[in-house]
Amino acid sequence: MCHVPFGGLPFQTLPGAKFILLQEADVHVFRVFHSRNVIRKLLGTKFFCKWENHHVFFTDTELLFRNSTGFMEEPIPYSQIEEIHCLPTWVSSQKICIRIVIPSGSVVLRVSSTYVRDQWLHSLFWKRTMLRHQMSLSRTEGCDILMKELKNQKQLPRFSRETVISIMAPLLENASPSDEICEFLCWHCKESPGSHVVVNVLPSIVQRILKHSVDFGKHPKRRRLVQAYIQALYFQSDNVEGVQDFVRSVHGPVSLCPHPRLMCNLVSTSLAAVYSLFEEKKRCRAENFSNVLGDTLSWESRHQCFLAVFQTIASFEDWRLGLAKLLQPIPFHPDALKCRQFTKNFQPVIEEICKDSRCEVHITLLGIRDGKDGWFEIYSPRGDDDDGELWSLILKQLLGCCCGRKRFLHILNKHLEPCMLRALQEDEICQKALSTIVEMDVVQNLNTKLQIIATLQSTPSGREQYAALCQREMHLREFQQKEGPRKLVLPPKSTDSDLQHLLSSGPFGNLEWLSLAFTKITSVSAEHLIKLPSLRYLSLWSTQFDDSGVMLISEHLYKLEVLNLCETQVTDKGLITLSNLKNLQKLNLNSTSLSSQTFEQLKTKLPALEECDIRYTDAW
Repeated sequence: MCHVPFGGLPFQTLPGAKFILLQEADVHVFRVFHSRNVIRKLLGTKFFCKWENHHVFFTDTELLFRNSTGFMEEPIPYSQIEEIHCLPTWVSSQKICIRIVIPSGSVVLRVSSTYVRDQWLHSLFWKRTMLRHQMSLSRTEGCDILMKELKNQKQLPRFSRETVISIMAPLLENASPSDEICEFLCWHCKESPGSHVVVNVLPSIVQRILKHSVDFGKHPKRRRLVQAYIQALYFQSDNVEGVQDFVRSVHGPVSLCPHPRLMCNLVSTSLAAVYSLFEEKKRCRAENFSNVLGDTLSWESRHQCFLAVFQTIASFEDWRLGLAKLLQPIPFHPDALKCRQFTKNFQPVIEEICKDSRCEVHITLLGIRDGKDGWFEIYSPRGDDDDGELWSLILKQLLGCCCGRKRFLHILNKHLEPCMLRALQEDEICQKALSTIVEMDVVQNLNTKLQIIATLQSTPSGREQYAALCQREMHLREFQQKEGPRKLVLPPKSTDSDLQHLLSSGPFGNLEWLSLAFTKITSVSAEHLIKLPSLRYLSLWSTQFDDSGVMLISEHLYKLEVLNLCETQVTDKGLITLSNLKNLQKLNLNSTSLSSQTFEQLKTKLPALEECDIRYTDAW
């Protein structure tokens, strides 16, 4: 009896006859080992009655027998099958038989009826043909025969083209399409973006390209196929929902996408598409300005569908960091950054990056290096109808970021004009930024400092900010008076509030030696520690200090000579900033998450370092 799975693939060989691909079946088997000149003599002899019962599985590459005994000790690879045909009944003793010719002889299969025989023939021919095409596609130059057929399809009706693509799709499940196939599929996407092939067949092909492609530079036509498919998705519904659904489907329902190349390939494909669109617009304007105006709707639609890819990628937390790093160099066409419509449509992507609480994500909104503009500069208010809300949002996030806050204030010092303009419009974030600039003494020019103060005093909310600043300055001067103890040790289990209460009790301008070892102090107390101007020794042994606190003290306590971070929660991210403390002589990093690479960098950048405890670290 033949076992056929539900939902098999029907195949028509004769009018009215349809067959389902066999996956497994029971059959009688007889095998003849022969030289080709004696096969006709052996068939029909008494030896032809030695049949064996076997259960056969039709795999993708071979006929596999459940019990490897008797005639069928080894499977039969489809690649070794030379002939398949029916035996006449007079040869096979009135039995219904199929003969399979292989190099070592013949395998004769006896079945129960002519329908089952035809079903076997269909399945064998199909499996052997599919394997041959798969092997052909896996070779670099293996698509010649197929391409001869494809070159003639552009003149045929759409239904015929779709039939060819549907037949070709299974062959591309385990092999990337050649340049010729990509070119043909691109053409079909542009000619028939709403066809069922684009909806049902191409997704698997495009997903395989995105998941497995390593270098689109070597295969640019694969990238063009992805671009053409994304545009076809947009035109199917005339909005971005189809594009967004596709990006969500390739990411998958889990929180972490299992395909590391997928996001990078999606981004590079969309970047190349946007760049090409602006190049096309520039070229058309140079040749014929009126053509661009006439084709504005089409150009805007193509531009919008790729921006939808960026927006959807930015919505996934696991992809956002990689996207932010790829966008940090601002890899767009210069005309794109001058286009108000583009920057406005790209705002949701920057907002998602800005709202991410991870420092390594939103810090990418600054330039990739000194002197290089970043997204913070791109969205700087320039008057006109620009409300500057996104710029203020970025400013707020970077002011509260633990990664190089003082460095950011020096960058902001170059953008005082838009900041003061927003402050005059009672933007509290910009008013706070101006107050911080004055408090940190970032501005050295007296006239500029007076201009900032005048800006703050021009609005009610600004006057409140300036009054609070003056109050803090007065307390700081009192706190830093050259009075008080030189050495201070907090008792174990002291908290952040205990330290704050202690430091607010009197001046500590003379404090040089402070031990917070074995307390419950966290990085919250770093805001108070940086106000100790004479501090040279600081012990944070076995506290809850982490990277954010270490980054802050590294920006302010330049006089530190001894620092103990033993058994704290600091990692390479915070430890690398200790290179700012050029007077550091003794450093204890025992039992921290220090790596050997960071330790080597610290040794190079700390010229005064004499002693460093790295026991129980990866650098030990």
